[in-house]
Amino acid sequence: MSRAPTLTNATALELADWRRRVAELYAVVRADHDPERAHAWWRSGRDALFQAHPQSPLPPGDPLRTTGLPYWDYDPAMRFELPLLPPPGPQQRSAPTGADETTTMCLIGQITFPAPLDVTLDVWWLRQYGGGLFLPLRDGTAGDASYGGGRYALDTAKGADLGGTASTLIIDLNFLYHPSCRYNHRWQCPLAPAGNTTAAPVRAGERLSHTRPRPGRASVKAGPPRPATGWSVT
Repeated sequence: MSRAPTLTNATALELADWRRRVAELYAVVRADHDPERAHAWWRSGRDALFQAHPQSPLPPGDPLRTTGLPYWDYDPAMRFELPLLPPPGPQQRSAPTGADETTTMCLIGQITFPAPLDVTLDVWWLRQYGGGLFLPLRDGTAGDASYGGGRYALDTAKGADLGGTASTLIIDLNFLYHPSCRYNHRWQCPLAPAGNTTAAPVRAGERLSHTRPRPGRASVKAGPPRPATGWSVT
């Protein structure tokens, strides 16, 4: 969930097309009974969008337009179907999304991952334009192997929906992806608040680099995880 700072008639149509294509891509993912094959299709579809679509957050000439986005290999152990648990109490947050605009989120519940993750994360509901589920995550790889502000697992208002039932959510951490602000400072994105943070490393989904550290070589830090700046609690 992110937004560029300005919107014209032309870019509005481009943005609508981007969201339509993302929604179609996730519809294909949900329809495929082979999660690993669906993940490969999702990666390919994202690469095509990021390479050539006019709403790509990648700046012109960015090497990722040629190489494609980097990911960890698919890990079946990182796919879960989890019940949505009641929230510990009412909570509402707002965050800037560009210019003078903000987005408002309501805490609707929590999900608990089993070991080895063994973490409970907050699940949010986006209150604007029809609503949608929002599940960000900042894990132990943030600021090193993944973006310091965290990644998104679900953003159903923008089409990023892996499915579920009336009481459960499919959370496949192999589908974690970086928000647009990871690629371009023109974009502003809500970052993971405290209830969506874990020290456990999640080596699944999108990562910062195609290059793996060499054995015996210390990885170069990209700085500590970015705080969830911009959030205000009401």
